[in-house]
Amino acid sequence: MVNPIATLLLECGAIEFGEFVLASGARSSYYIDIKAATTNPAILREIGAAIAEGWEFEMVAGVAVGAVPIAVAVSLASGRPYAIVRKEEKAHGKAGTIIGNVAGKSVLLVEDVTTSGGSALYGLDALRAAGAHVDRVVTVVDREAGAREALAEKGASLLALVRVSELLDG
Repeated sequence: MVNPIATLLLECGAIEFGEFVLASGARSSYYIDIKAATTNPAILREIGAAIAEGWEFEMVAGVAVGAVPIAVAVSLASGRPYAIVRKEEKAHGKAGTIIGNVAGKSVLLVEDVTTSGGSALYGLDALRAAGAHVDRVVTVVDREAGAREALAEKGASLLALVRVSELLDG
């Protein structure tokens, strides 16, 4: 296999076969357990470096919970700040949906796995509402199940470190 991130995902057992219900509600005969990779510091470091070296941005952001370690890894690899997009707005403390000042910044949104693109679309809308300039989402694994098209409808491109077809063929 040529893709080093795909190789790492396969070696750590991040793809499992069986019957699964995905976050999108869809059923699948395989599951990508990206947490098996992102909880491994060596693999997380490689993912962070690949994203940091691959794209230009002023700030990186991830939707809680799955994309936060990826955003942190990219931040550490690039030396640029990161932001967290909460799943829902907090009503106490400083409140808000976004942790970090994204207003006026070119933000790269990162994701762990994309299927329909629901989480990425939510993050995209929240970041834009907070004043960020965001038109790219980088995912570790694209399940190639509609996220690219859904994001394109919102004027954003989906870029993947690994396509699921690489994992299934590997």
